[in-house]
Amino acid sequence: MKKLDDSVTAARMELANRLFFRLYQCTNMLHKTGSRAVEDLGLTTQQWAVLGALSRPEAKEGMSVGDLARYLMVSRQNLSGLISRMERDGHISIDPDGRDRRSRLITMTRSGQKVWNNEATPKIHRYYEQALTDFSVGDLTHTLHYLLKLLDNMKRLDDEDSAHQSEVS
Repeated sequence: MKKLDDSVTAARMELANRLFFRLYQCTNMLHKTGSRAVEDLGLTTQQWAVLGALSRPEAKEGMSVGDLARYLMVSRQNLSGLISRMERDGHISIDPDGRDRRSRLITMTRSGQKVWNNEATPKIHRYYEQALTDFSVGDLTHTLHYLLKLLDNMKRLDDEDSAHQSEVS
């Protein structure tokens, strides 16, 4: 029985290795091909993610830097330079939060809304159609289900790591 358990574990680790490597490759190709889809607008996939997050109805009044970082699952440090460039390009504004002057709210400017709604979104939709060629609605549903399941597990690991770091500090 031990030998069977060992071979199942080995097969599972081989599949896990292949899965995570493919996710790594997909991430790299998303950045490369996704950025190419919107580069004529001066956008990158990271900027597209920020505009997408800010375009949601619940973000209409803006998002704090911390909330945006948590939503995108990036560090505040990684977000800082990105939002500075986007502010410089006129896509977003960063203003003090009226409820908490220490906090800053990020909102999409009218120019950013125009770029997002009229120019970026149609290009992104074309990109999705091309990248998802031959995916059925069922394929998309199952893929999303499993990616969310994986993301939940990784968030749990991150929370555990953060809690452990707090204990050590």
